[in-house]
Amino acid sequence: MEEFLAALLTAIADLLLEFLVEVFLEAFLALILRTLSNLFGKGRPLNPILAGTVYLLLGSGTGALSLWLFPHPVFHAARFHGISLLISPVLTGLAMSQLGRAMRRLREQPMRIETFSFGFVFALGFAIVRLVFAR
Repeated sequence: MEEFLAALLTAIADLLLEFLVEVFLEAFLALILRTLSNLFGKGRPLNPILAGTVYLLLGSGTGALSLWLFPHPVFHAARFHGISLLISPVLTGLAMSQLGRAMRRLREQPMRIETFSFGFVFALGFAIVRLVFAR
């Protein structure tokens, strides 16, 4: 029973840490995109499929960068291997949609990454790279 509880707590801690890293990176990316948009003006928006592909690639790139900084999984949850691929992107997408909602309350136009779907896609790219390549 103690081993199961330890594995469960390890999996929860791993999910929480990955979630926090993804939300921080996405919020930072949204800040950069908002700043660039304000500096250079609003251009024609990308096709949603192309934008989703770009966010998936950006998520994969930041996942690869995180592997360079932290090559090993922070926690080793053998029983729950791969669960972060499901839960973390959903939680990150929800957090980014709440950020977008807060931006609308402030009468700001939210960036695409501040929606559930694009936040989810970014976090999914991040999680896939971490799952496949973390040693």
